[in-house]
Amino acid sequence: MDKDEIHLRRLPSAAPWGPHSDSEFHGVDFLPEDLNEAPEETGMRVNKKYSCLPAEEKGIHIINIRAIEDIGYDQHESTLLNSLSKNPDADCKYGLYFRDGKRKVDYILVYHYKKSSAGKTLTRRVHHNDSSARSTKQDQPLPGKGVQLEMRESEPHVDYHEDDKRFRREEYEGNLVEAGLELERDEDTKIHGVGFVKIHAPWNVLCREAEFLKLKMPTKKMYQINQTHGLLKKINSVIQKITEPIQPKVAEHKPQTVKRLSYPFSREKQHLFDLSDRDSFFDSKTRSTIVYEILKRTTCTKAKYSMGITSLLANGVYSAAYPLHDGDYEGENVEPNDRKLLCEEWASYGVFYKYQPIDLVRKYFGEKIGLYFAWLGVYTQMLIPASIVGIIVFLYGCATVDENIPSMEMCDQRNNITMCPLCDRTCSYWKMSSACATARASHLFDNPATVFFSVFMALWAATFMEHWKRKQMRLNYRWDLTGFEEEEEAVKDHPRAEYEAKVLEKSLRKEHKHKERDKEKLTWKDRFPAYLTNFVGIIFMVGLTFAIVFGVIIYRISTAAALAISSTPSGRSSVRVTVTATAVIINLVVIIILDEVYGCIARWLTQIEVPKTDKNFEERLIFKAFLLKFVNAYTPIFYVAFFKGRFVGRPGDYVYIFHSFRMEECAPGGCLMELCIQLSIIMLGKQLIQNNLFEIGIPKMKKFIRYMKLKRRRSLDHEEHMKKKQRYEVDYNLEPFAGLTPEYMEMIIQFGFVTLFVASFPLAPLFALLNNIIEIRLDAKKFVTELRRPVAVRAKDIGIWYNILRGIGKLAVIINAFVISFTSDFIPRLVYLYMYSENGTMHGFVNHTLSSFNVSDFQAGTAPNDPMDLGYEVQICRYKDYREPPWSENKYDISKDFWAVLAARLAFVIVFQNLVMFMSDFVDWIIPDIPKDISQQIHKEKVLMVEVFMREEQGKLQMLETWKDNDKKKGENCNNHSPRLSRSRSGSLSSCHSYPLDV
Repeated sequence: MDKDEIHLRRLPSAAPWGPHSDSEFHGVDFLPEDLNEAPEETGMRVNKKYSCLPAEEKGIHIINIRAIEDIGYDQHESTLLNSLSKNPDADCKYGLYFRDGKRKVDYILVYHYKKSSAGKTLTRRVHHNDSSARSTKQDQPLPGKGVQLEMRESEPHVDYHEDDKRFRREEYEGNLVEAGLELERDEDTKIHGVGFVKIHAPWNVLCREAEFLKLKMPTKKMYQINQTHGLLKKINSVIQKITEPIQPKVAEHKPQTVKRLSYPFSREKQHLFDLSDRDSFFDSKTRSTIVYEILKRTTCTKAKYSMGITSLLANGVYSAAYPLHDGDYEGENVEPNDRKLLCEEWASYGVFYKYQPIDLVRKYFGEKIGLYFAWLGVYTQMLIPASIVGIIVFLYGCATVDENIPSMEMCDQRNNITMCPLCDRTCSYWKMSSACATARASHLFDNPATVFFSVFMALWAATFMEHWKRKQMRLNYRWDLTGFEEEEEAVKDHPRAEYEAKVLEKSLRKEHKHKERDKEKLTWKDRFPAYLTNFVGIIFMVGLTFAIVFGVIIYRISTAAALAISSTPSGRSSVRVTVTATAVIINLVVIIILDEVYGCIARWLTQIEVPKTDKNFEERLIFKAFLLKFVNAYTPIFYVAFFKGRFVGRPGDYVYIFHSFRMEECAPGGCLMELCIQLSIIMLGKQLIQNNLFEIGIPKMKKFIRYMKLKRRRSLDHEEHMKKKQRYEVDYNLEPFAGLTPEYMEMIIQFGFVTLFVASFPLAPLFALLNNIIEIRLDAKKFVTELRRPVAVRAKDIGIWYNILRGIGKLAVIINAFVISFTSDFIPRLVYLYMYSENGTMHGFVNHTLSSFNVSDFQAGTAPNDPMDLGYEVQICRYKDYREPPWSENKYDISKDFWAVLAARLAFVIVFQNLVMFMSDFVDWIIPDIPKDISQQIHKEKVLMVEVFMREEQGKLQMLETWKDNDKKKGENCNNHSPRLSRSRSGSLSSCHSYPLDV
């Protein structure tokens, strides 16, 4: 046996540790006892203690563990790091701290490794021998790892890829230690084959990185926040008393009268900051952000090419990286923590009526997530007045339905209006009175109040955007985000893992060809195939959406023809509603399926583009996903609103699809009722199924699957089952955070439903409000209990989503103008009332909108098979259009009434659009973006900060003047009392000699 090989059989079973069993010492680390006595050695401790490079690469001989037995073990050389209590995990709060119970775990790296059961026993046996090796000046593994490095070298290498990953991890972790971080490893977990590296950032690293990131931290200086006076103060106090029951019971939500002055952290100006409690000066959110910045900046240079944490995660060197939650949120004897408080006061359906504790959300999850929930809360609050007005408009329609003359004329059977067949051959003539229910229902949404509601919603959208900007500025002031642009420029985005891998691949190809290596980057030529694929893919997806909508149109036409054959009058009267409802359900199912497909395709198309930074990736992904999902959700609605019934033709000259199917016609009451059905089913269906059931059901199902897997594993190892999981093990089993894009996307699509076609469905804001009340608590519960804690990201606004909202708000004005003008009968009614009505009422309007057709002019093979279906012979049938009668010279030509109505419709679009746009811009202009009190407070902060620095400079000058005066007096005293010394020819210096002070 080689002299360097590890002899585990020679290790004594009892000495020098006594009669304790292996399990009692498992996971125990030993550190040299004289660390504090040897400052020089302590300064070098970082590299010696944590270096992970193989010893052979450094040319250092690994100590022979056999020699440890021969030399003996000096118990005074080491000190026990962990407490040998009955439950040592409780000292480190079950994974929230290192094993010493003092250093807080700020971040976790997770990796997979292959390890046999024998290897597991071997690790436990040699783990506590690590202390002897550390007393020597050799390279040592991470705490908690033991001498697995030496052990693995004695074992045959089974998997080259696993060894390569291990070497990369060791080098990367060594570089992290050189960056100042402290690491500790744990491979003895309840999750087999998974190891954890715990990371702690000491105080000096936190200060260094906070200065580099220009983090604003609270100073000692506090100032009074300007309070309202007089009548406003009384009104605010009354509002606070009224809203007190709906305020969350958290300290951060209480109104503050004083505020600490904040300033970018600087190590040179630490005296400005309140450092009385260093443990809480940097909260857990800030600590994890700092560690994450170091992880992104630190590289692994194996094989000459750098690999950051993103590349290591992408290549499977590490399987996950995440900060820890603060603790448990449920159960008995749970220590109070922010997570538990959020679960009780925010992530609970029982507090749906309360305001959100936004400041606590920001404190725990960071500014970006805090801004999302703040925006969602403002949007939900603004839906309340919109819902109230929508309900009033709907009730107005219900109250006036019996007074609506057009619907009364359609329902009056005495009019005996015979309508032309809805399809060729199989469809027969029908009475207009059979569409009475549809006509009455149309009035609920097609009445003069809907025009007012459209104008109101356009102004509501503008007011909402302005209100959010003001709220955003208040949050920026409260969260010390003013002047954040400079910080964003100072901290550049790091390249993504995929970008680095692509550049690496390009560099390898170039090096193979030219035997030289330059700094490479991806050009448009490298990305051209991806750009072409993106263009073709998006065009194909949009075409696929149109094709599916076209297929549903064919279904509607063919189903209507099939149902029209029904011999029962009730069946024929419900054809239109039946076809519309079933077609909308098909559209809903297709939309939900394609939404998931398009989300995956948009991500794939963005990935093959290989954007350089996460910000570029997110923006491109948002653009593609929004484009595809917008087209997918709104194409069926656009068809019903603007295309259905527009290109039908007329009896005797219909427009056909595939020479057999006639284009669809609108009902005699117009297409607005069908648009309302389409919009309501798709909106409610998406919210109920996609937004809620998917978000509740899928995480529950994944959680159940993980539970079953763990249950099978526990049955195999009863000892592991009896141990309580560490915090990082529990968090590892949670779902990884996938970003805010899906959350924003579903709300943006909903905002489109609320604003774009609100003229056809005034109850849309109400259903959106009910959905959002659930959505806020659902998302909160998901973030607190179902997801790993995301890395806190600083942000001062919601980014590109604000521009999308503004675009939808502008588009909504145009679309509602066209819906009122072309889809509803509002303009034809106005034209008839003021141009054609004989008595100034709406009597005769229905007859005015119908044209006549002579049944003898049917094309061959298109006349009804049963012309006597109504019990009498029909010679003239009616259809909805503005055309000349058959007895006219230019029979069936478009009449002048059509052009009068068209001109009125276009005029209304122009007037409505410009008027509402002007009113929206006026609202935008009259409401300042920054509240007056906030602008005053920001100015006050700048003045106070200048005063602080002026006082500091004055203090320094006074101190220098005092030193100069004292030095001057000292010199004068020396000259007066020691004249002989000044005349002395000796070379010795006088004790009263004063040196000039360099100010």
